Amino acid sequence: MREPGFWWRRPGLVSSLLAPLGLAYGSVAARRMGKRGAIAGIPVICVGNFTLGGTGKTPTALMLVAMLRDLGATPFILTRGYGGTTEGPHCVDPDKDSAAQVGDEALLLARAAPTVVARDRVLGAAFAKAMGASVIVMDDGLQNPSLAKTLTIAVVDGRRGIGNAEVFPAGPLRAPLAAQMARCDALLVVGEIEGARHVISRAGPRPVLHGALVPDEAAVTALRQRPVLAFAGIGDPDKFFATVEACGIQIAQRRAFADHHRFNAEEAAALVMAAEHDALALLTTEKDHARMTGDPALAALAAKAHVLPVTMVVEEKDKLRELVVRALA
Repeated sequence: MREPGFWWRRPGLVSSLLAPLGLAYGSVAARRMGKRGAIAGIPVICVGNFTLGGTGKTPTALMLVAMLRDLGATPFILTRGYGGTTEGPHCVDPDKDSAAQVGDEALLLARAAPTVVARDRVLGAAFAKAMGASVIVMDDGLQNPSLAKTLTIAVVDGRRGIGNAEVFPAGPLRAPLAAQMARCDALLVVGEIEGARHVISRAGPRPVLHGALVPDEAAVTALRQRPVLAFAGIGDPDKFFATVEACGIQIAQRRAFADHHRFNAEEAAALVMAAEHDALALLTTEKDHARMTGDPALAALAAKAHVLPVTMVVEEKDKLRELVVRALA
């Protein structure tokens, strides 16, 4: 299911009709977020976001893992494993586990650091600590109160911001903004900031950092050789397409799918055939490619699809480092 377009426009008739449901949902979510979480015994750095859909949490988590290692820490990543069937706690093996088992994000994260999938975050944190973690990077979970956080960073898409600022289902917010902001220590605005000015104005004393997703230069150079058929099943496919075009890669065709979309054999064959018919290179995201891993029906698509890796680069790196060092202390 694709997110509705009215979420990202000014409040209108549909959002107004759904506002009472949003009020009820938001009230429950806010009360739940107010609960006191269990203490993990080691620092917990949470990377979350205010809205449903993608904002750049996974690249941010990977960036923090690299920073923590530079500081001499032993980071483990804790994730719910969205889209997978494993309840955990389970330490992900990227060579053996599949996206159907642990989710696409977990597979991607596990290539960079030990990654624990757990529906129960408290059990997952204890599991990671027992395996030798000195700090946990929690991918998502701002709205989950079960585990106390040492540092919480909310990642905001600078282009879309928080949309119409309404709570689900009237808008994209997971809970009222005030309730979520109260549990954040810093904001990381990714990309242009125009769409995020409203949420930035509500940050108060919290530091507002600015980040950018920087594509891998070697991959960009290789992909500039011919036009591509770009496809993505992430929270905001248009963001991926814009990144591709900003690199100077020509998109001849594009296919957008719902977030965490699990491709089937027919879709895979159609993508391969369309690319071959028009002599196009196939291009997708790292998350989409991870979802193809281990599925024989998608082997041909996985083999032919190029990936555009991206890295989160933070403008105020020293300030972020200061926040992380304080969390470790």
